[in-house]
Amino acid sequence: MSHVAYELGTQPECWERAAELAPAQRTVLPKRGERTAIVGCGTSYYMAQAAAALREEAGLGETDAFPASEFPRHRRYDRVVALTRSGTTTEVLDLLAGLREAGVTTTAVIGDPATPVMAVADDLVILDFADERSVVQTRFATTALTLLRAHLGLHGAGVVGDARTALAEPLPAGLESRGQFTFLGRGWSVGLAHEAALKMREASLSWAESYPAMEYRHGPISISGPGTATWSLDRAPEGLAEQVGATGSQWVAGRLDPLAELVRVHRLALAVAAHQGLDPDAPRHLTRSVVLTTGEEAVR
Repeated sequence: MSHVAYELGTQPECWERAAELAPAQRTVLPKRGERTAIVGCGTSYYMAQAAAALREEAGLGETDAFPASEFPRHRRYDRVVALTRSGTTTEVLDLLAGLREAGVTTTAVIGDPATPVMAVADDLVILDFADERSVVQTRFATTALTLLRAHLGLHGAGVVGDARTALAEPLPAGLESRGQFTFLGRGWSVGLAHEAALKMREASLSWAESYPAMEYRHGPISISGPGTATWSLDRAPEGLAEQVGATGSQWVAGRLDPLAELVRVHRLALAVAAHQGLDPDAPRHLTRSVVLTTGEEAVR
């Protein structure tokens, strides 16, 4: 079994632990009304997008999400939360160091505490039980988002059960042979759709795209057709399934909590990788963390 296959299969247990941990971390996570930014790189950025949308939708405070490299340093925030599995990513460390100098309170949600992030973040939330050996992120990212959902009071009782269902049920027939995938979301699940597409690209080298569901009619639907699949992680706009089906694309309707739907996509990415004879533990051109040295990426 690959590392990533094992790790994606342990997500329900990790989510349970994160939800239990959340109340003890409330003093270092965004308080009601705080102007907050959530940052990350790659997968962590998409989780930041989802968390930011959830917090704003709940009316708990203005919340933005940025890639760490694109953070607008001229803006003022009460707290910046960084999601970083490795604690070594250059852009995150540089940003946290700069924010400390500027007097902005920061919290890092991390998988490995014995890393440089300890020296630059004001507060830490350690999810070492969700850390990963794999390059391709699955359980750390979804566990970090579960922590934030639970902190916001938005982790429902059925979410973990949906994740177990996502791991147990067969995937829709025929998906592994599709050559192109599109993922759709609404509200907070737009970030999950972006992450779903990233997983397909990383693990299986698939052509994958992602959009807000209501935007799909505004041009992107032109790529739908035989040999493609369109997966809605959340409630689909009325009539969209029929429009996509008419193109010949395979339509997949999300039935579970959107985060559990993402677990189904994790499984799909591995199934497509196996179909193509790829090793998901050795994704092309990727390393577990991007560490920059004198302007060049170094393998860590």
